[in-house]
Amino acid sequence: MFIVQVGALLIALTYYANAQTSVVAVNTTIPGSEQSASGLRQLAAAVVPQSSVFHPSLRSQFSLNLLSAFPEDLEVSNYCVALLAIFGQRYSTYVNCLVSAARPVKVCQNCYGTYGNLMEIYKNISDQMGPGNVSCRDSLLRSDRLMLVFLLYSNLEDIWTASECNRCVSLRHHSLTNDTLYFMETLNQSLSCFEKYQKQGNHSELCTECKATYRGLNELYSRMEKNHTLCIDIEDSMNMTRILWSKDFNCSFPRAETVPVIAVSSFMLFLPIIFYLSSFLHSEQKKRKLIHPKRAKSNPSFINIQDKFS
Repeated sequence: MFIVQVGALLIALTYYANAQTSVVAVNTTIPGSEQSASGLRQLAAAVVPQSSVFHPSLRSQFSLNLLSAFPEDLEVSNYCVALLAIFGQRYSTYVNCLVSAARPVKVCQNCYGTYGNLMEIYKNISDQMGPGNVSCRDSLLRSDRLMLVFLLYSNLEDIWTASECNRCVSLRHHSLTNDTLYFMETLNQSLSCFEKYQKQGNHSELCTECKATYRGLNELYSRMEKNHTLCIDIEDSMNMTRILWSKDFNCSFPRAETVPVIAVSSFMLFLPIIFYLSSFLHSEQKKRKLIHPKRAKSNPSFINIQDKFS
């Protein structure tokens, strides 16, 4: 029994000695009220396990970062880095323009210049060659699975395409088209007329005086719709103008295409009446009996007279 107790005591002493040599005491409180560089080094040295394989450098704060530089053949050239910085600036400018032009929608007329600048720098990245025949296409657009630059540009390009801004902007994104400018001018005339008579509080006079300009605006919109020259800016502005005319001002006027519709509807309405009336008259004619004239009886004396003359 005594031998067993002595053996257990020796085993306990052995485990205690190993624990003291392998475990490092960690003080998680940073000395002083300020987190100085030396204090951060001490904290990092205490947290990192003491291993013969991993030895952190005391020159860095935590020494847990990856290598900051790769071989020169894997790094992006200075020319491509400069293009990437310009792309980021123009991307941010265009996004800010889109947000500010969200309501009312003016993404085409307000942001065509910033989109043109963004498209220009992206074309330089994807197609153009830099000094020393340096191409940034592979290093910036295809170097990883995410392809972030391509993805960012594609999202904004989808917004531009969905807005159909190419219908309202010139080919090189330098200005708005003449049709768009003329529509905006006609729209301003209608809105100015609305504002003039709205201040007077007489909506009936507004409906009468602004009828001509509003009709012209609708006719212009219909022509542009047929010619496929509408973008989201024109569509949204026309919808808002129609809401003002019909709901806010309670105005209306018969449109030109409603006249044939009314004529055809009236004809279809009276068609059953005409059908039943003609059927009734036709049936009445069948009910009538034809009266045949009686034939005169033959007289022998009359026959003899005819024979004498013959």
